[in-house]
Amino acid sequence: MNGNDPMVVQRMLGNKSGRGSMVYRLRIKNIVTGQTMDVGFDSSEKFQEADLDLHKVKLSYIDGDNYVFMEEETYEQFEIAKDDLGDNTNYIKDGDEFVVELTFYNGKPVGVSLPILIEREITYCEPGLKGDTSGKATKNATLDTGFVVQVPLFCEIGTRILLDTRDGSFSERAK
Repeated sequence: MNGNDPMVVQRMLGNKSGRGSMVYRLRIKNIVTGQTMDVGFDSSEKFQEADLDLHKVKLSYIDGDNYVFMEEETYEQFEIAKDDLGDNTNYIKDGDEFVVELTFYNGKPVGVSLPILIEREITYCEPGLKGDTSGKATKNATLDTGFVVQVPLFCEIGTRILLDTRDGSFSERAK
């Protein structure tokens, strides 16, 4: 892998601080070769930003492992593979109406930036029992995209929630 190749961060795996400085563990993808790897970076490291183009688009439809986005003003369509979307596939599904930013490198779509909060519906979860615990208790819930997240005990099947796309965590009940 060439040290000058552009990379896109697909997922933040966590961070660790010990006696030294903070270390961030990231899953990155080389835009040129398509190779994905998990790496650790010191919080003091600096990177040169790649020359990327951004287009505001909406999801048009999903065709197998390809997601097709459409620019609303020009009706131009862009296809991007599920693998290139990384964990973002956990938050989007056919029929979504929110606008996302599609990232292009040398005219090729390479990634997507989602809104920070996205509304999803719980399609399955176990009932939460009152008095089950003291403190902030959570349970697993399956969303309409098939993604499993931790939600508070008061959430039930059919509850619409706001999900933080930066880390996949429950934010609040949708209003």
